[in-house]
Amino acid sequence: MQIDIDPHSGYCFGVEFAIQMAEDEMSDGQELYCLGDIVHNAMEVKRLYKKGLRTIDRDELKEIKNCKVLIRAHGEPPETYQIALENNIELIDASCPVVLKLQNRIKHSYDKSQEVDGQVVIYGKPGHAEVVGLTGQTNDEAIIVTTDEDLEKIDFNRPVTLYSQTTKSTKGFYHIKEQIEERIKETKGSLTVEDFNANDSICRQVSNREPKMVEFSSSHDVVLFVSGKKSSNGRALYNVCLEHNPRSYFIENENDIDLSWVNPADKVGICGATSTPRWLMENVANFLSSQEEVVA
Repeated sequence: MQIDIDPHSGYCFGVEFAIQMAEDEMSDGQELYCLGDIVHNAMEVKRLYKKGLRTIDRDELKEIKNCKVLIRAHGEPPETYQIALENNIELIDASCPVVLKLQNRIKHSYDKSQEVDGQVVIYGKPGHAEVVGLTGQTNDEAIIVTTDEDLEKIDFNRPVTLYSQTTKSTKGFYHIKEQIEERIKETKGSLTVEDFNANDSICRQVSNREPKMVEFSSSHDVVLFVSGKKSSNGRALYNVCLEHNPRSYFIENENDIDLSWVNPADKVGICGATSTPRWLMENVANFLSSQEEVVA
């Protein structure tokens, strides 16, 4: 059996940077709070917990004082910074630069939209950490859309500015863009397609993995896609694999593997999301190697 780990899979820059900042802060043995799971991968969260990283939610943030709190790569809304100021909390800000830039763009668009009774629309997953930070730039007035049905929330007689969560599918974003343009034409009001401002704000480090994933999944007999169940990026990339290789399987770790999925002569590819640590994919590869006699 040939087993390959995709060289293009694993942490994106933002996640890698956040984890490195957390480990640097805990290097002296001190505990560090993190607002939400530092990464959407339960195995990595567990590893960092053993080093002293304690996950808290927004309600708990309001109660603690005089401590350090890490802001993960997803970014945070303005409210978080205000709470930290009031509670004498030192923020270790590991917000991804791509996300911070998008927050600023959305804030600027929101301020301008107030002058023309416009709407800021974000293609993303409701409740996702990044989306919470993005909508916070609009006083939580941004309209979140995920499916075609969500477009009913938009008033197509008023100006629309569209953005995307950085980790969403490029294909999905352009589908939503086209649907909004069609709705504007159908409404036949004062708003025209020319008045619609669509901004592809998807991170290219993420979106560029889609064609790589197509190539990788197509060149293997079996694909084991390793990711945390909470990862939006993981689900999107797994679906790319499944579309091009029906023998693709979503697993969190080696314990999820069913050996009936593989045959002795198979070429097995192991890949993952931007939130999947390299060591976890290596664990899966090592497990498969140790089971070759069982598979045979």
